[in-house]
Amino acid sequence: MGILTTTKGQDGIAEIVVDAPPVNALTVQGWFDLADAVTAAGRDPEVRVVVLRSEGRGFNAGVDIKEMQRTEGFDALLGANRGCHAAFKAVYECEVPVVAAVHGFCLGGGIGLVGNADVVVAAEDATFGLPEVKQGALGAATHLARLVPQHLMRAMVYTAQTATAAQLHAFGSVHAVVPREELRAKAMEVAGGIAVMDPFVIRRAKECLNGIDPVDVNRSYRFEQGFTFELNLQGAGDRHRDAFVEGSSK
Repeated sequence: MGILTTTKGQDGIAEIVVDAPPVNALTVQGWFDLADAVTAAGRDPEVRVVVLRSEGRGFNAGVDIKEMQRTEGFDALLGANRGCHAAFKAVYECEVPVVAAVHGFCLGGGIGLVGNADVVVAAEDATFGLPEVKQGALGAATHLARLVPQHLMRAMVYTAQTATAAQLHAFGSVHAVVPREELRAKAMEVAGGIAVMDPFVIRRAKECLNGIDPVDVNRSYRFEQGFTFELNLQGAGDRHRDAFVEGSSK
C-alpha cells in the first residue's frame, strides 16, 4: 500500500502506521487504503485491538489539497470526501477497539480518525484542530464534538484555532499524555490492556457501545460534507484551496 504498513503481533495487537511525507496529508487513494487496512485488521479473528499511529512531523494533516487542485473537475473533491467518509467509518465500525496514538498536528481528516477512535493517547506536542473554514470547506465537526465540549467545538470551527493534548486530557477525551518518545510504548501498553481481555466479549462491547451512541456519526458527517459541495459550487472552495497551494509553494 506504499504509505501504510500493518504489523500483527502474537499478542493480538495490529499496528497500522501511516507514513506519507511531508505532513501525512492523504491522497484520495490513501484514504481508501487506510479504510481497507483498518477494516481488514478488525475482521482478522486473531486481532484483538488496533493501534493507529503515524511517522513523521505529525499524525495527520487531512486531505492532499494539492492533489485536489491539480485534478480537473470534481473527481478529486468527491473522491476525498468519499475516501474520508470510508476511513472514518472504518475506524468507527472496526470490529475491535482502535487506539489512536497522536503526535504533532492532528488536523482536518485527522480529527475524523481520532474522534472515531475508541481510545486516544497523545504526545505532549500534539495539537488538534479543524482548519476547514480557511479552505472553503466544512466537515469533521461531528468528530471534534466527541473530543471537546460543544461551545469549544463551535469556537474551534469558526476560528480554526487548535486545542492541546493537555486540554483534551482535561476533558477526558485523551486517555493519556506522554513525552513524544514514549508515545508508541504507551499506545501499546493501553492496547495490551485490552488485548488480554476475552476477545469475544470485547468485540461485543465495541458493537454495544456503538449502538448506544447518541449521534450517528456516519450520517452526520455526510450531512456536513453536503455543505462542502455547496461551498465548492459557489466558488469558495477553489478560491481558498488555490490560495493555500500558492502560499505553500512560496
